[in-house]
Amino acid sequence: GARLFSYILLLVCGICIAQSLKIPHDHKPSDFDKIIRLLLDTRYARAVILFASDEDIRGILNATKRADQVGHFLWIGSDSWGAKNSPIHQLEDAAVGAVTILPKRATISGFDAYFTSRTLENNRRNVWFAEYWEENFNCKLMSSSKKDESSRKCTGQERIGLDSKYEQEGKVQFVIDAVYAMAHALHNMQRDLCPEYSGICSEMDLAGGKKLLKYIRSVSFNGSAGTSVTFNRNGDAPGRYDLFQYQWSNVTGPGYRVIGQWMENLQLNDMQWPRGEQEIPSSVCSLPCKTGERKKVVKGMPCCWHCEPCDGYQYQFDEFTCKLCAYNMRPNTNRTACQPIPIIKLEWHSPWAVIPVFLAMLGIIATIFVMATFIRYNDTPIVRASGRELSYVLLTGIFLCYIITFLMIAKPDVGVCSFRRIFLGLGMCISYAALLTKTNRIYRIFEQGKKSVTAPRLISPTSQLAITSSLISVQLLGVFVWFGVDPPNTIIDYDEQKTINPNLARGVLKCDITDLQIICSLGYSILLMVTCTVYAIKTRGVPENFNEAKPIGFTMYTTCIVWLAFIPIFFGTAQSAEKLYIQTTTLTISMNLSASVALGMLYMPKVYVIIFHPELNVQKRKRSFKAVVTAATMSSRLSHKASDRPNGEAKTELCENVDPNSTYSGQLNNVCSVSSQSNRGREAKIDILNVQNISILVHFCCNIVYNVLKEPKPLEIY
Repeated sequence: GARLFSYILLLVCGICIAQSLKIPHDHKPSDFDKIIRLLLDTRYARAVILFASDEDIRGILNATKRADQVGHFLWIGSDSWGAKNSPIHQLEDAAVGAVTILPKRATISGFDAYFTSRTLENNRRNVWFAEYWEENFNCKLMSSSKKDESSRKCTGQERIGLDSKYEQEGKVQFVIDAVYAMAHALHNMQRDLCPEYSGICSEMDLAGGKKLLKYIRSVSFNGSAGTSVTFNRNGDAPGRYDLFQYQWSNVTGPGYRVIGQWMENLQLNDMQWPRGEQEIPSSVCSLPCKTGERKKVVKGMPCCWHCEPCDGYQYQFDEFTCKLCAYNMRPNTNRTACQPIPIIKLEWHSPWAVIPVFLAMLGIIATIFVMATFIRYNDTPIVRASGRELSYVLLTGIFLCYIITFLMIAKPDVGVCSFRRIFLGLGMCISYAALLTKTNRIYRIFEQGKKSVTAPRLISPTSQLAITSSLISVQLLGVFVWFGVDPPNTIIDYDEQKTINPNLARGVLKCDITDLQIICSLGYSILLMVTCTVYAIKTRGVPENFNEAKPIGFTMYTTCIVWLAFIPIFFGTAQSAEKLYIQTTTLTISMNLSASVALGMLYMPKVYVIIFHPELNVQKRKRSFKAVVTAATMSSRLSHKASDRPNGEAKTELCENVDPNSTYSGQLNNVCSVSSQSNRGREAKIDILNVQNISILVHFCCNIVYNVLKEPKPLEIY
């Protein structure tokens, strides 16, 4: 019956066994405690089917109470539990809600009349009747009895049902039907094999058990309870069961209640559950996985699994599988499918863009103002002395350095990417090409002046423009080669901001320019910058502010510091999720700062003089190039001798022994007189300005920036 019930449950209800545990034969209370702990490992599997004896059922219920799990498990007892009270005596609270089963049975009145009439005298057939008599009446019949010596002796006058409680065993019906089934089978066999005999013939003796079993399975008759007795092809009788539940009633107290039956189909009603639960409790080995989770089945337990979320860029492909989304996709919110990764770019309103744009706009306004001022005062001495041609070239480069900010932030397309390639390094290239030409010119003039009074070659404005253009053409040639080898285009970079959290993943729309290509594009300009800085260092000994030598030097020193800071920031953020913003902002701010340094140090002092001190923007006198070279050379010598004179005296033997009739006596006397003034606490200063195409003249007295801001004096143009 127990096995049949288990089979029915598995077949009809689709039950899956989460755990199958055995109760040890020689069990201890700790064994039951261990069983409860193991059952709790699958906490959501609450229904427990028990195929156990009365003693084992009590052990399990007691262990449940010790573990404080009363009401957690939903007990389903086999027919060994049935409707008995002995397995749950004093454990009623732990048994509430238990569903048990008993084969459907009927009371056979004839058996009651027969059995209650049995006594020690009239029983001659049942060899176990004496043992039953002792147990039923709690007395002792013979010395070989297993009863204690203290037990009373049976009188033999006891009567079943009168002197003891009697209840017909529920399986009496089935025993009677089993006997009749055997009788019908033997009768049918004898009729078939021995039709001419009234008893057992030799064919029946030789038939064997298998043939008899065949006849048993073929019988069909009405049983003792009036129900038909038949067997299916597997030898099983029709299942007829009553279902009980141990319920608690406030009126009648605890007890078994019939809640249904099984007769070819299941009928259930009026069930109650522990803990006052209203809905039918669920009992599953594992809860259903949430959306976006896959089942990882436990080995050997097909109905038990662990739910594992599809993490990262995976989505739930089916009940047991997670799959990775395509490189340009990410899982949706519930991870049931993939969706495109949003595309972003650097927006104009982003804080990463606002600051560079603001600086660039200020720089463009300042550059336009300076350029307008120079054009307005194009023929004044200070503009001409600055080298008008290279000044305009330098201003153009500074302007382009500011303009690149807008190209770097604009939405990438083929046109924008093309202009980025062209102007990324062009502005810096133009600026430093012009400055390199200027510093190289200063260096060559003074190196030539140490040897002779002959002017060096290629110092005219036309020559300077040609040198600058040739330097710029190298940058443009490299860009055109780049265009030919790798035409500009836009790409969507999904790796740059592919964060661990797919919800934050973004595809970056940008030009197909790598970090290495950016550095290569700027590399030539950086080379010009470094070379210009070297020349600025070499010309540091030139008389102060000679043709902007020292402002150019300060400009280059500052610019080098800016770009030395730029490179580690640019490459150090290559793996950052904010790479697009940090690198673009760093690059544009570095270019803005470089342009601003050049604009501030090289042009603002001149603009200040032009606008606020026009009286200094006049031509005082002229000198020949020979006088310039001689004065510059003598000034250089004086600067080196001054520290050797006592009391700060700056005169040299050259000044003391100068020939008054010499061609350059006027220039030398001028140098010596200025040097002598240093003894009176005044600093000798030299300002040599570039005028027209060949003039580089020296004047000891004023520094444009220093004297304009501290002690303005008339500007002397030679």
